[in-house]
Amino acid sequence: MDPLGGKDIEANPTGREEMQLPVLTQPGLGETTTTVTTISQTGGDWSTGLFEVCGDTSTCLMGAFVPCCLDLSLAHQYGECMCLPLLPGSTFAMRVGIRERFKIRGSVCEDWTTVYCCYPLALCQMIREMKKRLKTQIYTISTTLESS
Repeated sequence: MDPLGGKDIEANPTGREEMQLPVLTQPGLGETTTTVTTISQTGGDWSTGLFEVCGDTSTCLMGAFVPCCLDLSLAHQYGECMCLPLLPGSTFAMRVGIRERFKIRGSVCEDWTTVYCCYPLALCQMIREMKKRLKTQIYTISTTLESS
C-alpha cells in the first residue's frame, strides 16, 4: 500500500510498470447505526374535513385570530423558508404541494377555491394534515462489526 496516496500498488506481469488500484473498502471495525423512517399513511382524502376545527383547539384559535402565524408554522412544517408566506399565492402552492406529496384526491381548482374563499379554515386543515401524516415510526438498527 502506498503510504501517501492510500492506494494499493501492484506490479504489472511484465514487471516494467506499476498499476495503482483504488481502495474499495474501509476497515469495518466498530459500531454502525442505521435509522429507518417510515411514513405510515399516504393517499385518499384529507384526513379531516374543512370545518372539523374543534379537534385541535390551538390550531383553531390560531387560525381564527392570527392566521398569518399559522401560515408561518405551516411553511416551517412543510420544510420551506419561514418567509414563504410573504409571497403572493404561497399558501395555495403549499396546499397543492401537500395534496401532491401525500397523494390526496382533489384538483387545483378545489385548492384555489378553498384557500381564497376559506383561508383560515384551509390553513387549519393543512396544519392538521401535516401533523397527522408526519407522525413517523423510527426504528434504529445497531450492528457491531468484528474482525475475524
